[in-house]
Amino acid sequence: MKQKHSKKPQEQRRIAKERINILFEQAKLRFKEDSSLSDRYVEIARKIAMKYKVRIPRELKRRFCKHCHKYLVPGANSSVRLTQKKVVYYCLNCKKYMRFPYNKKAGD
Repeated sequence: MKQKHSKKPQEQRRIAKERINILFEQAKLRFKEDSSLSDRYVEIARKIAMKYKVRIPRELKRRFCKHCHKYLVPGANSSVRLTQKKVVYYCLNCKKYMRFPYNKKAGD
């Protein structure tokens, strides 16, 4: 027999988003004490996102390396550069780049 899930998928996804935000907040707070713990929090957050099919918010996606999945702190284990139309993150752990486009607004 199949077991019934007690919560609706919408409720599960909402809880998953909250947990992802909490894990990234904890990763930020714990980075100076133990960076491997921050990396583990990112790993858990990614697994939650995949299991419940939830997107990690854009601002949080840029806080970890797409290649080695380490939590990134500019100046500590990554560098951030602005090129012509891209923000370039360089991970000092795996030595790889991540490029994100940005647009200037008409008023700026």
